[in-house]
Amino acid sequence: MAIRENFTYTDMDLWLNEKRVTEIECLVPDLTGVARGKILPRAKFTQDRGMRIPEAVLGMTVTGNYPVNDGPYDRAISATDRDMILKADPTTITMVPWAADPTGQVIHDCYFADGKLVDFAPRTVLRRVLKLYEDKGWKPVVAPELEFYLTAKNIDPDLPLKAPIGRSGRAETSRQVYSIDAVNEFDPLFEDIYDYCEMMNLDVDTLIHEIGAGQMEINFLHGDPLGLADKVFYFKRTLREAALKHDMYATFMAKPMAGEPGSAMHVHQSVVDAKTGWNIFSNEDGSSSQLFKHYIGGLQRYMPSAMAIVAPYVNSYRRIVRHTAAPINIQWGLDNRTVGFRVPESGVQDRRVENRIIGADANPYLALAVTLACGYLGMTEQLEPTAMMGGSAYDMPFELPQGLPEALALLRGEDKLRTVLGERFIDVYAAIKDLEHQEFMTVISPWEREHLLLHV
Repeated sequence: MAIRENFTYTDMDLWLNEKRVTEIECLVPDLTGVARGKILPRAKFTQDRGMRIPEAVLGMTVTGNYPVNDGPYDRAISATDRDMILKADPTTITMVPWAADPTGQVIHDCYFADGKLVDFAPRTVLRRVLKLYEDKGWKPVVAPELEFYLTAKNIDPDLPLKAPIGRSGRAETSRQVYSIDAVNEFDPLFEDIYDYCEMMNLDVDTLIHEIGAGQMEINFLHGDPLGLADKVFYFKRTLREAALKHDMYATFMAKPMAGEPGSAMHVHQSVVDAKTGWNIFSNEDGSSSQLFKHYIGGLQRYMPSAMAIVAPYVNSYRRIVRHTAAPINIQWGLDNRTVGFRVPESGVQDRRVENRIIGADANPYLALAVTLACGYLGMTEQLEPTAMMGGSAYDMPFELPQGLPEALALLRGEDKLRTVLGERFIDVYAAIKDLEHQEFMTVISPWEREHLLLHV
């Protein structure tokens, strides 16, 4: 479900007038999931304005750099640094709750001068996959669960992160999983978050304390993938702002603290018949359908090759280790949290699979696009899953890439994902991640100084 279901430009204008909005933040999610764009006075925000930003905004690393002399990248991104034309999606209009003056924010789609969507923009990649489902008469339904850490402010990146101080005046030092009192330590922050989310119509559901010190999880109500990706995009921005207001940081790094579990974005997913609304993962007698098995088969077959998208940074692979509440392989099982693909106990109409591989650091548009793409390929190619895992999968061999270079090689070599997600997107994305890894390799870590400086 969109933030403002079925809103048109006329509806958006009336809404902005009603809210007495004085300026608009015009946002574009980049490949990292960061909000780029421009801020306009309300009077300048019109449907026919044709606001523009450079195409290269969607082709840079998390550090703000650009690949050089990369053939596929150079063919995808114009050497003339041409503009993209931005068009607001009225269904994403909402307020900026933390702004001093009445301020709106709206997500924009990116277009080339010929009127075509920019094919390597994250929202376009997700739309491309959703169109494949639409052509089959299918409608995917997703429900993200997003983990994150609250930390004390850390202005020196050379120092490790620490858990924040709660209302008791003490920081967490032990496991507080599902503790209500541990969540209540940060009541003022979470009251603001819920108020902000209600004002923005983000439809967040439950909040729990996860395993790590200062680690929390927020669940979203199930709905349309594009609408949910918009909400996750907005929520990340909102949580960071709320945390700063309370003199702490909120981070979606996959592994922000040594010795603590990593953070994931678990995505529950099902598919319904677009005409009848029936969950195609179930037969009429209540048993699981062949399409359900094929969907799981597709996740198993293609998710290792998609790992660079759902684990997009060098830090992401620090999360994928044994016995840390993160999967290391592509096994599946019934109500089994040790596998990559968990099937929760559910009713006939609620039958679904939970992808537990995706990191909290993944771009929500790309993460939803690629997990749905894997399932789509499984259903259309009629791929069979392995036998269901009955016990723990933690002691089984690794079946996922254990580093970004390996993951990028698999992504570049998987022609089916190139076709479904778009060749130019894969070329741009892979080039950017290559450069990020090169930048990382120029940094000497504390471990190297501690163990190698005087010992080798």
